[in-house]
Amino acid sequence: MGTGTSLTAHQLIGALVDPGGFRSWDEPLDGEPADPGYRAALARARERTGVDEAVLTGAGLIAGRAVALVVSEFGFLGGSIGVATAERITRAVERATAERLPLVALPVSGGTRMQEGTAAFLCMVRITAAVQAHRAAGLPYLTYLRNPTMGGVFASWGTLGQLVFAEPGARLGFLGPRVYEELRGVELPPDVQRAETLAGRGLVDAVVAPEELREVLRRSLSVLTAHPATPGEASGEARQADEARGSGTAHALGRPGPEPATRPDAWESVRRTRRADRPGTRELLRRTAGELVLLDAPGGRDGALVRALAVLHGRPALVVGQQRPGPTGERPFTAADLRAVRRTARLAEELGLPLVTVVDTAGAELSAQAELDGVAIEIAHSLTTLLALRTPVLAVLLGQGSGGGALALLPADRVLAAEHAWLAPLPPEGASAIVHRDGGHAAELARAQGIGAYDLAGAGLVDLVVPELPDAAEEPAAFCARLGRAVGSALGELAGAPEPERLAARARRHRRLGDVLAR
Repeated sequence: MGTGTSLTAHQLIGALVDPGGFRSWDEPLDGEPADPGYRAALARARERTGVDEAVLTGAGLIAGRAVALVVSEFGFLGGSIGVATAERITRAVERATAERLPLVALPVSGGTRMQEGTAAFLCMVRITAAVQAHRAAGLPYLTYLRNPTMGGVFASWGTLGQLVFAEPGARLGFLGPRVYEELRGVELPPDVQRAETLAGRGLVDAVVAPEELREVLRRSLSVLTAHPATPGEASGEARQADEARGSGTAHALGRPGPEPATRPDAWESVRRTRRADRPGTRELLRRTAGELVLLDAPGGRDGALVRALAVLHGRPALVVGQQRPGPTGERPFTAADLRAVRRTARLAEELGLPLVTVVDTAGAELSAQAELDGVAIEIAHSLTTLLALRTPVLAVLLGQGSGGGALALLPADRVLAAEHAWLAPLPPEGASAIVHRDGGHAAELARAQGIGAYDLAGAGLVDLVVPELPDAAEEPAAFCARLGRAVGSALGELAGAPEPERLAARARRHRRLGDVLAR
């Protein structure tokens, strides 16, 4: 890892902002420190960098969209934050809030300024309070952590973005390696504070190269500041879903629609959902989203969770979905994944965006480590988080729905299901092992347990069954388009429901779940 970011603050602003689109908010700084050595260091930093402090602030346009910017300058005393620096940042955050602007912060810093000691350190609270107020106002706050971002900056406003991006290879952490070794007497492992390591643990949303950052910010802000489709557009989406019913799409929320003449065989559905070429969450998003920002999750791109910002048929949404098995086999759904689900759900509520969950899992992780990580407890917390979420929640049962790992993503205002999707406490082979002490009765139990999409509609879980003609794996483009229209229609109907009515309907819905199936 390098010792500093390669772009100056001015260069980074130039790379992000439309030509001629940046307007500085910075005012001359008051006073000079009493210490002559510190005064001289400040003078040298100003002469060397051409800026008056370790941060530049202002407003600019990114692809025509107005944003506020806070950009650190590492060449100025290592981007360290003193009292004057903190005041400049705080004023910029407060101004962005007052002007209702999305805010993008791009820190690069060794931390707080040692020459100013505790006073500078305490200013992290000042900045954090301003960021908290900005987020509480329902405004986007995005951060891009550059190399390095350390200490109090990393432990406060640097990582408080609703989305946290990072520069490739950046050193990100609380304590610098030299200080760590001095205080602990051992070296810090080199990859612990690496951006890619943090992204793989779900602590950073995406690692983004500087040359790609403008486009990622454009797409992110496009989703976060999108205006939902108008009622007329929503009606058009509903009409599209009605028209699709002529080719087998069941209609309308709360009414799963006419069943086919013959229900799919449950065991055959289980087998179909295990096909390696069946479209999964990533493919569904890539084929249907108007705007898409894929975010990192625990385990990275090889993990079991997909997180994304997306515009789905004109509806901005946050998406969390389970990813189908890859070439290396099953992707167990972990406690860390469930924590990421809850974080994304809370973010959706904060931003006033609907949450879309996509269920397609062979089950939660089964291991001694999973028990120690509290995977069952995390399932419980995911259930309560989704049940209490004030923003609309739409669940899509896309394929496999095994055990608590599936159940954790299903509390919703509406549930759509692919025709061959299924939900069961265990895979049929596991149920057979319990009932018959062997796995040979899996097909029999699959048929007897009521696990199929139409059975789930009868139990009150599924509101709409989206057909597969005859199998999503054999018509991936058409199936994804059909399901995408259904998602857009459902989001439109949910957006039109007043919140108190929607929440009351959600409570009634979950009170009745399972009654019909149990009888």
